[in-house]
Amino acid sequence: MRCPNCHHDNPDDSFFCAKCGTRCDSAVAGSFTKTIETPGFRWSPGAVFAGRYEMLEELGRGGMGIVYKAVDKKLKRTVALKFLPWEWTNNPQAKERFAREAQAAAGLDHPHICTVYEIDEAENRMFISMAFVEGETLKAKIARGLLEVGEALGLALQVAEGLKEAHAKGIVHRDIKSANIMVMANGQAKIMDFGLARISGGTQLTAEPKTMGTIAYMSPEQARGEKVDHRTDIWSLGVVLYEMVSGRLPFAGEHDLAVLHSILKERPRPVSAERPGVPGSLETVIERAMEKDLAARYASAEEMIADLKAVSEGLAPARPRPRRRTPKLRKTRRIIGIAGAAGVLVLAAVAGIFLLSGRAKAADSIAVLPLENLSGDPGQEYFSEGIHEALITDLGRISGLKRVIARGSVMRFRATKIPMAEIARQLGVARLITGAVVRSGDRVRVTAQLVDPATEAQIWAKSYEGDLRDVLSLQNEIVSAIMGELQIQLSPQDRAGLAQARRVDPAAYDACLRGRFEWYKLSRAGLDAALQLFTAALERDPEYAPAYAGLATVWTGYMQQGFISPSEATPKAKAAALKALELDSSLAEIHFVLAGISTWVDWDWIGAERAFRRAIELNPKYPEPRIYYSQFLNLMRRPQEAMAQADRALELDPLNPLFQGLYAMDLLYAHQYDKAIARLSDTLAKAPGDAITLSTLRTAYHMKRMDKEALEIWTASFEAKGDHEAVQALALGFKDGGYPAALRRVAETFVARSKTAYVTPWQIATLYTRAGDRREALDWLEKAYEIRDLNMPYISVDPIFDFLRSEARFRDILRRMKLPG
Repeated sequence: MRCPNCHHDNPDDSFFCAKCGTRCDSAVAGSFTKTIETPGFRWSPGAVFAGRYEMLEELGRGGMGIVYKAVDKKLKRTVALKFLPWEWTNNPQAKERFAREAQAAAGLDHPHICTVYEIDEAENRMFISMAFVEGETLKAKIARGLLEVGEALGLALQVAEGLKEAHAKGIVHRDIKSANIMVMANGQAKIMDFGLARISGGTQLTAEPKTMGTIAYMSPEQARGEKVDHRTDIWSLGVVLYEMVSGRLPFAGEHDLAVLHSILKERPRPVSAERPGVPGSLETVIERAMEKDLAARYASAEEMIADLKAVSEGLAPARPRPRRRTPKLRKTRRIIGIAGAAGVLVLAAVAGIFLLSGRAKAADSIAVLPLENLSGDPGQEYFSEGIHEALITDLGRISGLKRVIARGSVMRFRATKIPMAEIARQLGVARLITGAVVRSGDRVRVTAQLVDPATEAQIWAKSYEGDLRDVLSLQNEIVSAIMGELQIQLSPQDRAGLAQARRVDPAAYDACLRGRFEWYKLSRAGLDAALQLFTAALERDPEYAPAYAGLATVWTGYMQQGFISPSEATPKAKAAALKALELDSSLAEIHFVLAGISTWVDWDWIGAERAFRRAIELNPKYPEPRIYYSQFLNLMRRPQEAMAQADRALELDPLNPLFQGLYAMDLLYAHQYDKAIARLSDTLAKAPGDAITLSTLRTAYHMKRMDKEALEIWTASFEAKGDHEAVQALALGFKDGGYPAALRRVAETFVARSKTAYVTPWQIATLYTRAGDRREALDWLEKAYEIRDLNMPYISVDPIFDFLRSEARFRDILRRMKLPG
């Protein structure tokens, strides 16, 4: 489409000229401060809709809906009902967009986003029922008078947190404005009206209007009718923040065209000129949010939140520009205070930063907090998590470091507001490392900073950028620099290890990172996806050892979760692990996988101990081999060595609920039931559905003869699995004959179930054991032995079997398994 004014060539679907702002289509309607409207049917107060909702009053209307306040007579609550405009009822595309609005909003659960209850259709009208928010719009609040700068900053932070949640789920609002933000009496802000929301990857539902949203708050790309992403919401929030602080809109005019031209071509009057005394640091945030150049605008809501928090603490936020260095954050006079706001030093992810405020005192314990994904794409989370895990692994190999906290514990502090000093206290470390990752095609930039948690002072920070093929060298460079700042001497072996880094195929490396990301879900779908990704990595690079290691962990994961029988999964896990070992014997993960197979599948006790020791030797700060080695040592009846390994594992991963449960199992095997119960009760409060915690706790109660408490945990265990038949069997059995009868009834239920579906004989055996039925317990243990059930090695040490240890049949099973009695 050629502009009628300047003759600039624009895309055919342009609404306004990208060069001069001249209207290219005559379909524009509505004022520049109001979403484009259409007239529609009005409900009268007192009218009842769908036999359930009594209308109270109309709250507002816009281009994508009409909103009423109503009473839900069925649930006795006040709601807001949003209806598709009457004249659009028979428009399938409009109805689909309306449904997509509900889909977008219903998937969000955040204190700063209005809650959506349901979407339905009645009386030939589509509607959404949502929470009725008591308060006033931010637009009305601004109209009553200028906001205090601190209050404006606090409201902007709340809205940004809500946008962060939406963007993380791929949802772009596209109509952020002061009229769509409600402020409650307690000062809480809520984002309303996802009527223009777009879901990432969704299809374009309508051809008109080409430019949707409220003109005065539109980003330049939105005004030009271009495809927009989450950064359009950041622009609009910048406009809202300008409006809150100055009392006026940054872009205005006598007509729509003048406003569009201003957005596209002009810089707004500085907010400090509108309101003298506004902190320059806040003005910097507003200007960066409203950068016309997408590359210079905040890349994510997280970035904007970090700078808003920095302003709240009197810090001048970093202002990155393309191809420029970011100035160091500098401490300024505290000019803004918000009650309860905590200051956070944020990471400026720009290549070439080197901030040095004093060398660290020697520290031999660190934790690498989750790395920020600064790509602006939530779909890149797997990449930042993969780099994070790799850095932890690489640091763990350094001999001079005493403790490097494992991934399982540090992930609890992702996007947390907990002060760094408290994080360090919980993890028991002297230093924290924070950082960020940005990836663009086959280029990757990792920024790391070393922080003194006591003062939250930045000791050192630097960015590293390179080709994805050289990512391993980049990681080694980061590790070497961190060791230098910690004043830790690298051993010759450390230096040799850091000097070795083969180039990787970018696609294979990327597939492995995605595979690990999916594997951690430990769901059937996650493991299936991981299997495909690791296989794809090997298609790109048939000699890539980490991909074979990934395959081995997938097949063992299938076994552990009960999705595939050991007989099917074991050969595949072994083959993949041995191939990985052939390609790279230095991978501790492979030796750990082989140790697990040797212990719980092959019952090869000598080979298992050799593999456990080798995994620990290769990476002494890799906690998984240690916690499972402690289990192995208990199977071998070496309890003191077992507890030493368990203690060390918890030093490295102190907040991991799985490790807490396994540690409690070690206590159980040592007959320290009270200690086990105390630890498990604490873990259960933090991880209510953890299977190992539940199973170990019920055993501890069983051994203490606390039948009532044990039965409660049995019930919770079956409820967590959704096994209502087992829950009912427990209740009926307990009613008939108490605790033993309850377990016997469940065992009988599982025996009947095993005739039509697979039920592990180990589980049936343990139920009969706890019920005190010797013959049945031994019969089912024999069946578990025949199929080489993964749990069978525990007969060596589990105290529930103590009353069977004098039985000849039981001693014979131990003999055949070559286990100590």
